[in-house]
Amino acid sequence: MTVAPKISFVSLGCPKALVDSERILTHLRAEGYELARKHDGADVVIVNTCGFLDSAKAESLQAIGDAMAENGRVIVTGCMGAQPEEIRDKYPNLLAVTGPQAYESVVAAVHEAVPPAHDPFLDLVPPQGVKLTPRHYAYLKISEGCNNRCSFCIIPSLRGDLVSRPAGDVLREAEKLVKAGVKELLVISQDTSAYGVDLRYAPSPWRDREVRARFADLAAALGEFGVWVRLHYVYPYPHVDEVIPLMAEGKVLPYLDMPLQHASPSVLRRMRRPANQEKMLERIRAWRGVCPDLAIRSTFIVGFPGETEAEFEELLAWLTEAKLERVGAFPYEPVRGAAANDVAAQVPEEVKAERYRRFMETQAAISLRLQKAKVGKRLPVLIDAAGPTVATGRTKYDAPEIDGSVHVAFRRPVRVGDIVTVKIERADAYDLHGVAV
Repeated sequence: MTVAPKISFVSLGCPKALVDSERILTHLRAEGYELARKHDGADVVIVNTCGFLDSAKAESLQAIGDAMAENGRVIVTGCMGAQPEEIRDKYPNLLAVTGPQAYESVVAAVHEAVPPAHDPFLDLVPPQGVKLTPRHYAYLKISEGCNNRCSFCIIPSLRGDLVSRPAGDVLREAEKLVKAGVKELLVISQDTSAYGVDLRYAPSPWRDREVRARFADLAAALGEFGVWVRLHYVYPYPHVDEVIPLMAEGKVLPYLDMPLQHASPSVLRRMRRPANQEKMLERIRAWRGVCPDLAIRSTFIVGFPGETEAEFEELLAWLTEAKLERVGAFPYEPVRGAAANDVAAQVPEEVKAERYRRFMETQAAISLRLQKAKVGKRLPVLIDAAGPTVATGRTKYDAPEIDGSVHVAFRRPVRVGDIVTVKIERADAYDLHGVAV
């Protein structure tokens, strides 16, 4: 019997890159390739890189270097592959370097390095494809690219303008995932609320009807599967208001991941972002009026070029007023090729670090008050890991890996992927503790 060639794979960066990795692996598994747990002994290594920040590039170059040292037969793809010179300068003996979303190029490079072994008797790939996430949740990418031109971001130059998938295609993929046991669909793209603009919201067939390629229409259709549907990377365009009633009705999770980046109008203008944050506060209040248990996650940049102490204080004041449930931040890091590098003078590193500390302290206090309000409540929790007497899971208000967890004591056995009711007994700034009931 022919021995199947083995592929070792490294996937770096955001969930959108993870979906790219899953597509590549699904294609290769369908052709008979096996997945190796280690680089050593694999026939070829694929490294899917991230190129958004210099620190991410450094991590990618390190991963490539490790693969070269342990194996020597390496194919590089992903965002950093859109700028191959930097990679080739450091590692000239790579088998191939391809850009993001270049599935065919990656597969062709694998074919050239190690041709597939054909075995028609093996059922190699499940209908939902190869997944790198746990069985009970999956990322569902609805579009590629982005039409925005934020001054700190080079993603459009790496991944191009918005290209949306037809709604019928997205729903068919979601259906396969749900049939395979997925309990939570995490909807992702570079700009989720812009979904379908490039298609002029064209409808496509789905079961016995047609569904428009439109953010609210797609969210409503996904809500019919009866699983958790979580919306990520949602820009606050006006039509986002239409999705909030779906959350109030329980059709999609009351969770909105909305990267706002800052609150000072002058900083937002330098970022080329919407600058009316007072209006944003009004919209958040209106959303909570429709869906009182809405949890909003956002990310912010501190120390953006030219950021003054007064502008930073505006951000802290806005944060205190908005009382967002889930917040992350990072100090500004210059990205080669980003227009933001030249809009104003760089903020000293020690000032960035001090502002980051103050920002996180402010948010921790807000988060702790909101978390303590959950004590005594009974909440559904999706179990991510289960030990002998304590399990770890997430509420509807927490996305995997980026938000908080619930530590659950239980008497009856629980399994990964179960949704159990938990009485919350204790809270800290980010995690909850309770008992399964």
